[in-house]
Amino acid sequence: MIVIKILMLAIIGALIGWFTNIIAIKLIFRPIEPIVIPILNLKVQGLIPKRREEIAKSIGEVIEEELISIEEIIDKVIEKENLSDIVFVIKRKINEVLKDRLPAIIPTTFKNIIYSYVDDLVDKEGEKILKDLAEKMVHKATTKVRLSNLVEEKINSFELERIEKIVLSVAKKELKHIEVLGGILGFLIGTIQGILVILF
Repeated sequence: MIVIKILMLAIIGALIGWFTNIIAIKLIFRPIEPIVIPILNLKVQGLIPKRREEIAKSIGEVIEEELISIEEIIDKVIEKENLSDIVFVIKRKINEVLKDRLPAIIPTTFKNIIYSYVDDLVDKEGEKILKDLAEKMVHKATTKVRLSNLVEEKINSFELERIEKIVLSVAKKELKHIEVLGGILGFLIGTIQGILVILF
């Protein structure tokens, strides 16, 4: 009889622990819109919907300050290999324009000299000009564009249901462990309560 009582309290404790953890996980996102409890005059809203703007701002700042900056993005876009590709495209485009625009009366020998001269000029000066241009772009981008603001705006524009689905799909296993852990802790607490009730 005593064992059954302890077991009953342990099972009740497990159910309470499991159920409260399920509710706690749901309360991270739900309710999306604030619900007012009339008698208590208390507003209930999910953690993420309630603090969405603050969370978005923090994530934006962390990404910009700790992970990546506008300068790094632009530097990555215009690495040495990329510059070579860009110079090649510029040379090809200039040659196409020259072929179209140079008068037909100019002898082919002179045209080949012009093409060669332009190619050499672009090879020598192209990367330097592109680097100068990139530096100006970086300066302009860093003064006008803040990565943290872009990230913040993007997060704030996300539908909360979509964020919820993403988080739940990514952390499904971990959240299930939290639910089970709540049941286990509830079972242990119920067992201890049962023993204490019988002893005292």
